[in-house]
Amino acid sequence: MGDASLYSYPSPLTGYEDAPPLPEDKAEDGKSYVNPPAEERSEAYDKFISPLDQGIGGGFDLHIYYLQTNEDQCKYANELWQRIRREFPELRIYRFWDRPIGPHPITMFKINVFTPAQFGAFVSWLAIWRGPLSVLIHPNVVPEDSVNPLASAKRDHLERAIWMGERFPLDVSLFNRG
Repeated sequence: MGDASLYSYPSPLTGYEDAPPLPEDKAEDGKSYVNPPAEERSEAYDKFISPLDQGIGGGFDLHIYYLQTNEDQCKYANELWQRIRREFPELRIYRFWDRPIGPHPITMFKINVFTPAQFGAFVSWLAIWRGPLSVLIHPNVVPEDSVNPLASAKRDHLERAIWMGERFPLDVSLFNRG
């Protein structure tokens, strides 16, 4: 991704600068490490952390792709869309598109999740039930005042994206406006 050099990354250890060294002890499985107990449980278990959208946009979008020229994928995608609407009514589930829309190169439908619990439950469920379909999962970051919202959305769709299944190239030219 050509824009990678434009992004800066704060240290993930911010706030842990004075922490004691981590132990080298191995856990019972003989492979993983014993971790020191945390002073408190991470807030990321209970709510999406800043700068993820805490409001109407939801913390993450999931775009479930299907090939509109493949009859079997169309049927499966429509059945999956119906099942999700029945089993996860608390999620925001959008239109079942019959053509590519926005930066998405093929047909899809979109879902918003609003809590880490919804994300964990739905993504693990989708890992089993997505069948032959691909899924783009991206965060909805609320940009700082000095950051162009389109540039932030482009970063969400490219750099911060998680893919399940085949990865499709997005047309991010619409994010270059402004």
